[in-house]
Order: sequence, then C-alpha cells, then structure tokens
Amino acid sequence: MPEPRMSEFRSFHPVIRRLWPSDAAAVEAYFLRLDPETRASRFMGTLSDAAALAYARQALKVDGVVFGGFVDGTLRALGELRPTHAPPSPYALGAEAEAAFAVERDYRRNGLGQALFHRIAGAARHRGVRDLRVRCLSRNRPMQGLAARVGADLRMTGGEAEGALHLPRPTPASLWRESVTEAFDFTLALAAA
Repeated sequence: MPEPRMSEFRSFHPVIRRLWPSDAAAVEAYFLRLDPETRASRFMGTLSDAAALAYARQALKVDGVVFGGFVDGTLRALGELRPTHAPPSPYALGAEAEAAFAVERDYRRNGLGQALFHRIAGAARHRGVRDLRVRCLSRNRPMQGLAARVGADLRMTGGEAEGALHLPRPTPASLWRESVTEAFDFTLALAAA
C-alpha cells in the first residue's frame, strides 16, 4: 500500500532535531528512500543506491552537524551544516559553512524545509558562522524559493545557483536557547533509540 501524500494529512507537526549516532539506521533509510530527482538535486548529480548508502554511513561521522525532520517518527527531511574549511575547534565551525538538505517529495510545501533551514541557520550562528553558503542546481526552484524566503542572496552561475545567508552574532540568550534545544534533541534521540 503506498504511503499517503502530505496533502492527505489534516495536521502536520514535524519534529526537527539534531541527529546523533543512534539515528544512523534512519539516515541510511532516508537516503535510500529519496526518489532519483530529489537525490540528484541534493547531491548536484546522479547518485546510485550504493553511493547514497556509503554517504549516509559517513554523514554523522564527519565535521559538522546534521538535523532531521521527523513526521510520525520517520525521518522525512535531512539537513547538514558543514564547515567549508577545517573547523577551529569541535564547538566552532569557522566564519563560513555550507548548508545542504532535502525533503522527501511527498512531505514538501508544508514548512518542513523552512523549519529545517532555520534550525541549521541557528546552529551555524551559534558555532561562529557568519556566512552560511547554499548551492543548488539552477532547475531546483523549490530550494531557490526557500533560500530567498530565509534571506539568502542567490546568484546564478552556469547550471547552479549559489549564495549566502549572512548571520548575526549570537547573544547570551540565543546561546542559552541553543544549548537547551540541543539537550532536548539528545533526550528525544535517546527516547527514539
């Protein structure tokens, strides 16, 4: 029986949280579930199941932070925050980082991508990032629209759109909220495991 489309749901209450090593199986299943077009948009080119699985197995192990959007307990969106250069410490990513994410086709246009992007931007801000870079294929109109809605300046270069979101400096209150949110995320991950 096919899964219902998001338009068939009456209420939509996703959980956006940081992903931890205990989420590895969900990350693998997510990347394998992506349809070919969504996967190609996420990776800026065609990627086989074997390559997607190899990527998924490393996603939670490399520098940066990974966030997920869960609907009814299933990972339906995934966003990554990666430093563009070697990070200065485990707690800071440097002045520039890149955001990459995708939302499963049937779970788009319900605010899941925007919520994930905001979470990534907040995490970047609190890890010393001033410029959050985004890139997508020029045909990826949903990502371009999302980037524009959150304030990123996009420029077309060849077959790609590239831009940055300039982030404000964190405040003591925003740093406190981030630490509380991360602790809550960790608790949710433990409960899910």
